[in-house]
Amino acid sequence: MALDFEFMTPTKIVFGRGSSDKIAELLKEQNSRKTLVVYGGGSVVRSGLLARVLAHMDAAGIGHVELGGVVPNPHLSKVYEGIELGRKEGVDFILAVGGGSTIDTAKAIAYGLAYDGDVWDFYEHTKTAVSCYPVGSILTIAAAGSETSNGSVITNEKTGSKRAFDTEFGRPKFAVMDPELTMTLPDYQTQSGATDIMMHTMERYFTCVDTLDITDSIAEGLMRTVMKHAQILHTDPDNYDSRAELMWSGSLAHNGLTGIGTDGGDWSCHQLEHEMGGMFDVAHGAGLAALWGSWARYVWKEAPQRFVNFAVRVHGIEPSENTEETVLKGIEAQEAFYRSIGMPTSLKELGIAPTDAQKKEMAQRCYAACGGPQGSVKKLDTDDMYQIYCLADH
Repeated sequence: MALDFEFMTPTKIVFGRGSSDKIAELLKEQNSRKTLVVYGGGSVVRSGLLARVLAHMDAAGIGHVELGGVVPNPHLSKVYEGIELGRKEGVDFILAVGGGSTIDTAKAIAYGLAYDGDVWDFYEHTKTAVSCYPVGSILTIAAAGSETSNGSVITNEKTGSKRAFDTEFGRPKFAVMDPELTMTLPDYQTQSGATDIMMHTMERYFTCVDTLDITDSIAEGLMRTVMKHAQILHTDPDNYDSRAELMWSGSLAHNGLTGIGTDGGDWSCHQLEHEMGGMFDVAHGAGLAALWGSWARYVWKEAPQRFVNFAVRVHGIEPSENTEETVLKGIEAQEAFYRSIGMPTSLKELGIAPTDAQKKEMAQRCYAACGGPQGSVKKLDTDDMYQIYCLADH
């Protein structure tokens, strides 16, 4: 029997070519008088996107102040900088122009502006938010799904801790999604984003509880769609239709839809990768790809039918009477997909070589960050986490 659920997706989606030109209209709907515009590196500047956005705001009489320099695995120090700037300038809305790191930073700033204490309290889960400044986004990469999700992930660069915080207060008011804005991305970023989209779906899909057929069907269809269009974009990066498919899939993968009627999913790979990202600053999607196969081989016996379904329904594997054979073919097919789009399937391919002490440290930190055993398919303790890091180091 599927679990009871509540589902809310309040984010307004404005999708298609030229949709960023509607930014002033969207900000007026939110009654913004002064907006903090948060962005990352130079790409939104070089492309002219930031200048166009600010020009639309100027023409509409909407005040603005800018905060640039957000990096992948976004830093807590930039969040603090944004909170200070936002208070000084009296902003009433936070607009992220960029990808998941930029949107997550904007969300953290929005939490901090509405809180008298240290915003890191929320990410350490010693406090919980009761309010949040409104946030909107102009998306420039299909990946994290933060544009419609209730979550954000921030890295405390002083301690190496990468932590998530999820509340409904953090869901953006709107998301502007123009697939053309993603065409300038390097292939590695595109494919790392596609992997993140896949993994947001897979984390929810792999569970030990009963599920709804319709939820499974949506998740399986989404995974097949992402694989198809990621491979197209690997050789045809200017394909608008595939860019659109990937961008919309990113939102659907992380707005909660593919976890309806379940326990929410496993999320062990994400937690394991967060520690790796905090220590080695690797691209999130690539880190997930490097870990997933080792996690799957370690836990599959706890939910064999789930892994059989994945092999048969997502990868088209002909089922065998030998369950293990079918499962392993499915895992191998997923790893083959990662390799086909240039993603790593081991820590060596990812370009890192953690020492045994570092693996143990990551496992200990992961266990502590999770507040105890982690996972739905298999509850992982510290030694389990360490073993998965070891398996991935081949």
